[in-house]
Amino acid sequence: MIDTVVIATDGSESVERAVTVALDLARRFDAEVHALYVVDEGEVNSSPETLREEFHDALEAQAEAALESVRENTNGSVVTAVREGDPAAEIGEYARDNDVDVVATGTRGRHGENRFLIGSVAERVVRTCPTPVLTVRQLDPSEA
Repeated sequence: MIDTVVIATDGSESVERAVTVALDLARRFDAEVHALYVVDEGEVNSSPETLREEFHDALEAQAEAALESVRENTNGSVVTAVREGDPAAEIGEYARDNDVDVVATGTRGRHGENRFLIGSVAERVVRTCPTPVLTVRQLDPSEA
């Protein structure tokens, strides 16, 4: 039985289908929906020092927009959370802390096709998350 579904989102276009599929899964099982955005502290810390605060603030604003997008796509309630740290580690920790049944994520995020088949964060989530992970590929326009 699936009682809790977490949607790991970064607000990118490539995660839109993952949100749709995860919400459909949650509806079918009448599961509680959580939407999670992780501010990548490694990304922030690797930015020029003079821009870090501004970059961090921009990522937090993007987090709110990404979570709002999930809320807008469902009729039910959504538990939202923003965490900071390593995205894959934070997603796994969130799943553990909230007794999650499945984590849904897109296969490519904001950085596009920087990996051959699956995004580096999605790949690490699949390898390290203590719960099942549903990865959803964004379809090319010709496949839709």
